[in-house]
Amino acid sequence: MAVHQPHYLPWLGFLDKLDRCDLFVVLDTVQFERRGWQNRNYVAGRGAPVLLTVPVSQGNRGDRILDKSIDNTQKWRSKHHKALAEHCYRKAPYWSEHEEEIGLLYAREWEDLTDLALATTRMLMRAFGIETPMVRASELGDFSGQKSELIAQICAKAGADIYLSGEGARNYLDAEILARHGIGLEWQEFHHPVYRQHQRDPDDFVPRMAALDLLFNAGPDSLRILRQARA
Repeated sequence: MAVHQPHYLPWLGFLDKLDRCDLFVVLDTVQFERRGWQNRNYVAGRGAPVLLTVPVSQGNRGDRILDKSIDNTQKWRSKHHKALAEHCYRKAPYWSEHEEEIGLLYAREWEDLTDLALATTRMLMRAFGIETPMVRASELGDFSGQKSELIAQICAKAGADIYLSGEGARNYLDAEILARHGIGLEWQEFHHPVYRQHQRDPDDFVPRMAALDLLFNAGPDSLRILRQARA
């Protein structure tokens, strides 16, 4: 099992974790991280990567992710759609296969940030062929723990016996706390694949873009490329 905060247009490391686990819990009950990845991500433009940010309503610093609403007074949907459809991927090999679904995504007026983030995640899961079940932490119940204790409580509630963690948690995740709940720990050890990006020379690869970048460049081969990097 894996636990991760929701991301808008998630990157390949997020999808790799989804693909490796048998249950994915969306951690929507923790504090919203300003300038984090819950409401933004990069796509590959002709030159420097393009940062797409979903504006959120101003609230308290302690607002949870699930409390965050989108500021639709700003024309972010048309801006993001135009960036993808005209500036970044119009000539990508597999853009046309996903153009309609992308258009429908940005035609809808989203109110809730988590709903939008999950919609972009599910869209990518369908396109890649990842079928891992996904549930929100807020649907599992209330959890009083913090950091390692919170993860352990969520795993226990979901009936997990192994927790798959990303490398970024090595500095704070306590395996002993998980073990007290009967939960083992495995590390993701993600390896980023290298693939042909249609607007760039082969020796000018830009990593850590939204997973859309691989999808629009590799199409139905995307999941194989992601898994092959693992080996």
